[in-house]
Amino acid sequence: MGRNLQTSERLRPVDLAREHGLSTQAVRNYEADGILPAAERSPYGYRTYTSLHAQALRAFLALVPGHGHATASSIMAAVNRGEIEEALRLVDESHAQLLEDRRTLQAVTAALRDLEPVPQERDEMFVGPLARKLGVRPATLRKWEHAGLLRPERDPRTGYRVYNAADVRDAKLTHQLRRGGYLLERIAPLIEQVRSAGGVVPLESTLREWHSRLSARGRALLSGAAALDTYLGSAASNH
Repeated sequence: MGRNLQTSERLRPVDLAREHGLSTQAVRNYEADGILPAAERSPYGYRTYTSLHAQALRAFLALVPGHGHATASSIMAAVNRGEIEEALRLVDESHAQLLEDRRTLQAVTAALRDLEPVPQERDEMFVGPLARKLGVRPATLRKWEHAGLLRPERDPRTGYRVYNAADVRDAKLTHQLRRGGYLLERIAPLIEQVRSAGGVVPLESTLREWHSRLSARGRALLSGAAALDTYLGSAASNH
């Protein structure tokens, strides 16, 4: 947090920028995007800001780590339009998404426990039943196959894809990791590790990393909420 500024104090774009190591153009862009309230202009057309703008910038930068740039921008723009309920709804959505991600992580962890070891008996499935089991489209399974995540064999009589027990395990893991926000290119090496090791132990470090990221996001949401609350109080007192 920078120095305490009086609401009546006049600030230049460089004053706001310097506190956060930003460029003055970035500050002007934030104003244009509605992240900062509209600045007053001097008789010569120069922007003049106040401590309210400084608090808005601090609030926005505090929101970004937890909500992401786009959502943080939308939250601040809603506040500056006077649409407080919309801003709070966006905050709630980010918290709901974090909760869903935590549940997904728990589901992946449970899935790993359930998937080890792979049954020795043949447990084959065709594409339709497997897609229904996972709640995805058959085209999604074919996309995962194209990305190297699945390696089904073909029925020699019909040419249909046949997924054995290991394929079903890989499909379940892929599905859970996709729900957790992992891109296919990040999932591919994990699945390959599972195949090479014959199990899911190599994913344990990934789950620990995932858990750490969620915890950091939760703390970031708290920090962003505190900064936003400060700005809301200041904005209300200036209307």
